[in-house]
Amino acid sequence: QVRLIESGGGLVQAGDSLRLSCAASGRTFSRFAMGWFRQAPGKEREFVATISSSGGRTYYADFVKGRFTISRDNAKNTVYLQMNRLKPEDRAVYYCGARGRGSFGSYYVYDYDYWGQGTQVTVSS
Repeated sequence: QVRLIESGGGLVQAGDSLRLSCAASGRTFSRFAMGWFRQAPGKEREFVATISSSGGRTYYADFVKGRFTISRDNAKNTVYLQMNRLKPEDRAVYYCGARGRGSFGSYYVYDYDYWGQGTQVTVSS
């Protein structure tokens, strides 16, 4: 069992930056690939970024490439999402997920075994 707790969301202006954190419980964090997804009002949860269990491989949705960076610190059981040059369309609840099957991440919600409760990001224009 893995418990995930996201933090770092808030209200910012367009062009600002935020750093989201996702802290995981348990001693097996380093075995999980991790992902960040987001869900805007009235929309389905969508893929943002993923990182392999070792941190050696990362993948991003096209709409965040060059602006967002996913990273992890296995010693701290934490995965991060650095978000730069935020846009109003980035407004959503951001969720982190943990994938226990395989060491690589996934673009798909159904591939993740555990989810956090989410953190709200709002970007004003």
